[in-house]
Amino acid sequence: MIFGRIKDVNACRLPTGGEIDRRRALSFSFDGRSYTGYAGDTLASALLANGVTLVGRSFKYHRPRGIFSAGPEEPNALVELRRDGRQEPNTRATMAELFHGLEATSQNRWPSLALDAMELNDLAGRFLVAGFYYKTFMGFPGWHFYEKRIRAAAGMGKATTELDPDTYERQSAHCDVLVVGGGPSGLAAALTAGRSGARVILVEETDGLGGRLRSERETLGGVPAMRWVAQARAELESLPEVRILTRTTAFGYYDDNMIGAVERVADHLPVPPPHVPRQRLWHIRAGRVVLATGAIERHIAFPHNDRPGVMLAGAVRTYLHRFAVRPGRRAVVVANNDDGYRTALDLRAAGVEVIKVADTRPAGPSAWRERCAAAGIEVTDHAAVTRVHGRLAVIGCDIAPLDGSARPVFEPCDLLAVSGGWSPAVHLHTHALGKIDWDDGLAAFVPGAARQAHVSVGAARGAYSLSACLADGFKAGAEMAQAMGFTTGAVPDTPASDEPDQRPIQAFWAVGSGKKRFVDLQDDVTADDIALAHREGFVSVEHLKRYTTLGMGTDQGKTSNIIGHALMAEARGEPIPQVGTTRFRPPYTPVALGAFAGGDRGRHHTPERRSALHDWHAANGATFVEAGHWLRPQYYLAPEEPAGKQSMDVAITREVQAVRNAVGLVDVSTLGKIDIQGPDAGELLNRLYANGFKTLAVGKARYGLMLREDGIVYDDGTTSRLGEHHYLMTTTTAHAGDVMALIEWYLQVVWPELDVHACSVTEQWAAMALAGPKARDVLAAVVDDGADVSDAALPFMGVIEARIAGVPVRIFRISFSGELSYEINAPADWGTRVWEALAAAGQPHGLRPYGTEAMAILRIEKGHVTHAELDGRVTLDDAGMGRMASSKKWFVGSGMLDKPAFTDPARPKLVGLVPVDGKTRIPAGAILVADPEVPVPPGQLGPEKLGHVSSSAYLSPTVGHPIALGFVSGGPTRRGETVWALFPLRKQEIEVRIADPVFVDPEGGRLRG
Repeated sequence: MIFGRIKDVNACRLPTGGEIDRRRALSFSFDGRSYTGYAGDTLASALLANGVTLVGRSFKYHRPRGIFSAGPEEPNALVELRRDGRQEPNTRATMAELFHGLEATSQNRWPSLALDAMELNDLAGRFLVAGFYYKTFMGFPGWHFYEKRIRAAAGMGKATTELDPDTYERQSAHCDVLVVGGGPSGLAAALTAGRSGARVILVEETDGLGGRLRSERETLGGVPAMRWVAQARAELESLPEVRILTRTTAFGYYDDNMIGAVERVADHLPVPPPHVPRQRLWHIRAGRVVLATGAIERHIAFPHNDRPGVMLAGAVRTYLHRFAVRPGRRAVVVANNDDGYRTALDLRAAGVEVIKVADTRPAGPSAWRERCAAAGIEVTDHAAVTRVHGRLAVIGCDIAPLDGSARPVFEPCDLLAVSGGWSPAVHLHTHALGKIDWDDGLAAFVPGAARQAHVSVGAARGAYSLSACLADGFKAGAEMAQAMGFTTGAVPDTPASDEPDQRPIQAFWAVGSGKKRFVDLQDDVTADDIALAHREGFVSVEHLKRYTTLGMGTDQGKTSNIIGHALMAEARGEPIPQVGTTRFRPPYTPVALGAFAGGDRGRHHTPERRSALHDWHAANGATFVEAGHWLRPQYYLAPEEPAGKQSMDVAITREVQAVRNAVGLVDVSTLGKIDIQGPDAGELLNRLYANGFKTLAVGKARYGLMLREDGIVYDDGTTSRLGEHHYLMTTTTAHAGDVMALIEWYLQVVWPELDVHACSVTEQWAAMALAGPKARDVLAAVVDDGADVSDAALPFMGVIEARIAGVPVRIFRISFSGELSYEINAPADWGTRVWEALAAAGQPHGLRPYGTEAMAILRIEKGHVTHAELDGRVTLDDAGMGRMASSKKWFVGSGMLDKPAFTDPARPKLVGLVPVDGKTRIPAGAILVADPEVPVPPGQLGPEKLGHVSSSAYLSPTVGHPIALGFVSGGPTRRGETVWALFPLRKQEIEVRIADPVFVDPEGGRLRG
């Protein structure tokens, strides 16, 4: 063996048997070396067939690790698959189906797998116990220096930075009965439910049905059990209402009987075929759920139990029978249950020399033991492995009686098969908030009372015999179909199983001391770590988990949690049920982010919305910026200026000056527009807005502020009354969809008695704002039939209907810039025609289109708030609009306005800010403090932190210097004081003066002119 590799290709492959297709040889590589496997192999089985026993390094100590299991519980064999954009780190080799050309690489080692420099951590293991980083480095001088190096040394694989070239899909499905697990219990349940005519979906994690039967030599009625599996599948496929999803993992059980599942559609292929997703995310909503998720085998913690060559006994049988792989040549079996004998017999039948079976239980009658004796396999009772020998691979182990009556005996071997019992896979049951109960007879937690419409069957509830699994499945399938209203016949008779009776398990968790006895193989948690956690006062299993990292790896402690919690119970001197267990959470196994995202990637993730006027902007020099989901003009470059003199600052200044001195035109189509109609429309608005709306006259608009139920400002905008029962609400661009959803929720759930209908019309109307001293002149020149737009006919906050260029429009005299301003809404298909008419009429008056940057400066000069100020922390009073809240009515959030925290005079309130030197820009996000020498960043609001800068105009062309808006403790009472704006990202300290937030025309004469 060279670095864990036998020279002969497939030297450990059995000559016959298994589910592999020996006619289809597949070439693959591991760490740059080429190997050969067969169709039907996993990467793990193919490596074992080629004699590769060393596949990785452990998380913390960088100890050599081999393949430990054969399923999703694998804690050791995590590898990187593929390359470039398809590179996958931390992939379980036991679940990766082999395909031709597969490239796999070991992780967490340097410079090579066999010679890892970081194995020095293992030599320093006595200093790297649980919590060493907290106790050693927290508060230590130069902590950040060490943190970078610790983080670099930790972790496993490396994610790719390249674009994933594959596609992913999402799909929803509904069924009467969902069966999770394609083993004997799941097949039996699906059969009885499917025969009734119920819609049945059966999901199975692997590439075929049969579950543990694929890994055993079980028989039913004297014939191989897999024949029954084939017959069951054929019948299920013939039933029209049954769907079978293989290669599909049910990873989460959510409210209302919704199961999340991920289907690995093309993970077993080098490249997905055209138009085929790599993975598909399923949202399955079921009337009833049958959990036939099986059980997970545990190991036993003994010194050096992590060496390559130490495997779970059940996994050994999987490699023998499903993959025709001999995991070793000389084997020792250690177990606390009869499964060890089963493994020993199967190894002997495969030609492996079985040195000994060490049974931790005292001697007792056992049919399995008798079979071993008949096969000439030596059995030692009440004994266990006390130490494993070898480094890169197992070369032997010590076996000693547990009563200490004899010295350990060295047994040479290269395979150590361990069975510490089986734990029902209760993960999905607990996702659904089902309780779990401790079963002393099984030495495991089993499903207790269910909170949703589901039942656990077979091994998933602790019924491990084949006959019990089949009986459970038949019964559950019939009951679940009947609960959904379907008629089922008599429950089928359970086929006779030839398995002998099992001798009861005896709980046995750990043995030995001194050397590393690993409980959690993935996170390098030892039995001594658990004992240390107990000595340091961690009595809760939740705290144990976080202090030691027990169960926090990608395997979620599937093979280790019970052992760790049992050892904590021993240390506390309490029974395991009293100590309890941590709650399992989705996902059951890792799920690729691409599956969750589905098709929502690139522009599909953030769809690019364009206003009806977009093409005009693009043709007239607009530079665009993403604002929410919209693409909006940021500023316009003047085509008449030389290219060398064009710049963003020049363009923005020019646009602001045009609005202040002449006239400007801006596209505001992105504002949310909600059409509200009905006899109770005014009452709805009165409840939603803090200020009154019932008295709003037809043909008038009013600015309104909407609060959350906790009293915080949620959104603002204007609402206009177009008719007796007809209103048009505008919202901010960012909250348009949220406000619409909120209104629907109130109408359907909270106030269903209100006779109101609401509909989003954001896309139906193109909107533009005409602003500036010359705005009325431009509007008067463009409206058809000489419509009257004088101050008397269309006063401030007035609304009229008219025509421009033959297009019917709504004209609202409202202002965001602080200038004389009109917002004009035109049907979207005719928006460009109206815009062009306004632009042409404005040319003699010096009209310029302006973008979001100029609009932001204009509103900061006027002290108008937007989402930057209304950031989910601000009250009406904080924003300087407390007087808007009506005292004559109830409205959403009104009951919270008198909370002591909201009325505290020290709360930060809206102010204006100017640099003392008159030129330094004040960055948004800067922290406001009284003393620039305070530690950065300061703590909570108090003597150190006074507030923050919310918005900044790097240069106000109207005022002539930078200005900003912000929130300062005490607010307006501090006007004239100087404070410091600290911006740690750029190490800036700017002295600023607190000013009135309205920098231009505080009396409002311009907008009413």
